Amino acid sequence: MQEENDKVGNVSQSRYEEIVAELRDVVEKEKHGQFTIGDRALEIEPMRERGGFVTVDPEFSVAASMRRLAEDIGKTASTVTGLRWTASRWPEEHRHQAAASFTVYRILASIENDAERFAAILSPPKGKRRWTTDDASRRTGQKVEHPVSPQEKITAIHTLAQDDHVAATITGDLLKRPQVAAKVPTEDKARVVEEFTRDEAVAAKTATHLLQRPDVAFKAMSDDTARFQVNHAQNERHKQSRQHFEDTSPVAPVVRKMERTAEFLDLVTACHSFVAAAGRTVPGLRDRQLDENEADLVHQNVARVRATLDWIEQAVDTGKVDMDDELARLLRSE
Repeated sequence: MQEENDKVGNVSQSRYEEIVAELRDVVEKEKHGQFTIGDRALEIEPMRERGGFVTVDPEFSVAASMRRLAEDIGKTASTVTGLRWTASRWPEEHRHQAAASFTVYRILASIENDAERFAAILSPPKGKRRWTTDDASRRTGQKVEHPVSPQEKITAIHTLAQDDHVAATITGDLLKRPQVAAKVPTEDKARVVEEFTRDEAVAAKTATHLLQRPDVAFKAMSDDTARFQVNHAQNERHKQSRQHFEDTSPVAPVVRKMERTAEFLDLVTACHSFVAAAGRTVPGLRDRQLDENEADLVHQNVARVRATLDWIEQAVDTGKVDMDDELARLLRSE
């Protein structure tokens, strides 16, 4: 029963260890073979100093030589070129001091300093006896195959999302998760919304949905610029609708005459409403003494009402509806 529980895949733990030992020998021989290919490629084309001489004739260039060698041994040119470079970074005496695959040597070859590189191959990560390819990638700051840390996972996602369509799909899916959206800083959320709403149609639809939420609408209208733009848009829409009606409707002249009558009725109704409201409210002040602040406020409003009544009389008698600066100031409660 114990052996059953210790199985790795379809084999026992002991058989698995035998397989690992066998394959490590294979990997070691493979490492030797790959270094051999790299050495022979170096013999054909030694590494050159940066900025060194480069022949003009491409027939004798490094790329041409590596391509010819690759074709003759059944490898790709990029493989042979990579083996040549890795071999140049690991002199013979530093290749077999550590039990590591050729892939690990290739990854650690990117360490620029020779002494640091040679020391690194002898120093696997703490708690491990040999290098893994992911450990080597972490040591050199390269992308790992099996990300573990949050940053490695972020890097992996960025790599997978280089295609714009994939990135858009991932972003949409992630933002549908409330737990994810909640952790995004407010400033970043605002920038995301701004980017998504650069399209006018999307922006209009988004704004419509948002303003249907009372708390959002209240906060938005607390901003003077936003409130002005909304009011301006309403006025412009009203003007456009009115102008379209004036230009296209055959009943526009009749409606204009009716509107004048409606304005007259609205004015009479406003006066009647004021008188009725005052008739209901003033008797309630009997035997009540207003304090100084209350009295001042009532007097200010009476002055506004009196100025408004004078304005109405002027409009009725002369047809002029312009107001002077003093009246405008009173109506603004300044």
